[in-house]
Amino acid sequence: MRLTKQTNYAVRMLMYCAANGEKLSRIPEIARAYGVSELFLFKILQPLTKAGLVETVRGRNGGVRLPRPASEISLFDVVKVTEDSFAMAECFEAGEIDCPLVDSCGLNAALRKALDAFFEVLQGYTIDDLVKARPQINFLLGLEETTRAQTSAA
Repeated sequence: MRLTKQTNYAVRMLMYCAANGEKLSRIPEIARAYGVSELFLFKILQPLTKAGLVETVRGRNGGVRLPRPASEISLFDVVKVTEDSFAMAECFEAGEIDCPLVDSCGLNAALRKALDAFFEVLQGYTIDDLVKARPQINFLLGLEETTRAQTSAA
């Protein structure tokens, strides 16, 4: 199984917002920090906002932020919003299946058990866990420079 770029950058966007604390994060800043296009991040922003994982503030001084503490947002919360399918085999897909063993197949049961274990692990990690695992995350994302510039301007 391989997660999509959308999921990867959705998690990164949430990490950026968590590292930025209560301040609003702007998509151009996030895009620059990760070297990805703003358009791609705006595309990812829609499902995250709809799911309540990010809130947006419109206007000239607008941006995005986490609507609740990063410790309350699990990786599973993000993955279930950004991934289209978890069909690891034909048996997982809806619709007509050609295999006569579909209801009593050992492979189906093993894959379902593996997928459940995958989800359980993702539920055990939060965005906060990922941010705290990198003590220099603010420096690495360029947030210290932004904070210094905002403090100097005030």
